[in-house]
Amino acid sequence: MIQYKSSEEIELIRESSLLVGKTLAEVAKHIRPGVTTLELDKIAEEFINDHQAYPAFKGYGGFPNSLCISPNEVVVHGIPNNTPLKDGDVLSVDCGVLKNGFYGDSAYTFEVGEVSEEKKALLRVTKECLLKGIEQAVAGLRIGDIAYAVQEHAEKHGYGIVKELVGHGVGKQLHEKPEVPNYGKRGTGLKMTEGLVIAIEPMINLGKAAIWQDNDGWTIRTKDAKVSAHFEHTVAIKKGKADVLSSFKEIEEVLNNKKD
Repeated sequence: MIQYKSSEEIELIRESSLLVGKTLAEVAKHIRPGVTTLELDKIAEEFINDHQAYPAFKGYGGFPNSLCISPNEVVVHGIPNNTPLKDGDVLSVDCGVLKNGFYGDSAYTFEVGEVSEEKKALLRVTKECLLKGIEQAVAGLRIGDIAYAVQEHAEKHGYGIVKELVGHGVGKQLHEKPEVPNYGKRGTGLKMTEGLVIAIEPMINLGKAAIWQDNDGWTIRTKDAKVSAHFEHTVAIKKGKADVLSSFKEIEEVLNNKKD
């Protein structure tokens, strides 16, 4: 059953979602060649705890850490480890928090050092796919309209779309109904109304769409070992225009300052 949210509940989800953005911005300050993903994970966990919240992924279904950190060909659900990042890597960082009884969920894919133009283009288009999906996340349209917008933009650029993993509702649970796929037909699926809160999260591969899961039961990789990108926002459905509850603003301020 879909749990529709009151305006007060949406504000609590916004608070959690904005904290996710601030956490990812804090992590972004430390992303560079030589740092380990386990170090980044510790930074995030301390930051979340310092803001009177709990890392949503830690212990979720047995997941051992606070962040899903997925380098290069790892699509999602990468477990932080002691392997140092290398110049030219790309790194998807997915973060969730639980605060005041409500979850926030967002993800951003970062460049590590100097990244190839091919990888930069994948990251740019994947983020555009997210924004095009959000444009369709309005009352009166259907989930299939979001899915089609993501698919159409990714395929136009020749990229593979991960089909086995989807976005989802967000609220008192980290994963609620409905599922929000990144491929589909316009005018199909659930008709969206105000009070629906969903995470939209394109997972787009430089090569083919096919994926496989590691023996650890978590890590998802591209079958052809080509890199993958992942961007995610939590949004509330409104009339006319979606209300984006999470934010990339602080993240991109950090990234711009690093370039200066």
